[in-house]
Amino acid sequence: MIEEFAKDNLHGRLRRDREALLWKLDGLSEYDARRPLTATGTNLLGLVKHVATVEARYFGEVFGRPSPEPLPRWQDSDGSDLWAAEDETRDQVVEFYRRTWEHADATIDGLSLDAPGCVPWWPEPHADTNLFAVLVHVLGETVRHTGHADILREGVDGRTGLRPEHEQRIDEEARAAHRARIEQAARSAGSIQAQRSAP
Repeated sequence: MIEEFAKDNLHGRLRRDREALLWKLDGLSEYDARRPLTATGTNLLGLVKHVATVEARYFGEVFGRPSPEPLPRWQDSDGSDLWAAEDETRDQVVEFYRRTWEHADATIDGLSLDAPGCVPWWPEPHADTNLFAVLVHVLGETVRHTGHADILREGVDGRTGLRPEHEQRIDEEARAAHRARIEQAARSAGSIQAQRSAP
């Protein structure tokens, strides 16, 4: 009973955050979906491609159920899962992610939480693990990258939120006032700290 409850809750959160990550692409131009938005090149479509690859590996080869999607060997990872090449369409990346969900969901549904798996890229003694640990790990990765996407999307056009039904109309004036309050608090705290540190 507890195992079923735990699995359903973890799996439900994973499903919710998958959708939230995809929603971050909604309404963007091809350029904005792909362009590097940080100094290290992080981009929205690349985050989707990366999380799809993470799920394909963890819920595939870790449990002896290789993904039907063509993936390079994990040993040959070169960072190309973090961005989309010119000949990869947004639809292809999104569909790759959705097909990966189906394969991952079949693994999650078909195995118990204590089902053994082996993550060869984890250091010993952690490589031998189980579905529970992998599900928690992948959920953490998905949440982390969805948070990245939320911040990146806010920087592109101001849109924020977890799901479309929770999105509120952007009030630029209220946002500016809120930001100004935070900026003032930061400056005041910095000034107080500087005074305390002065000889």
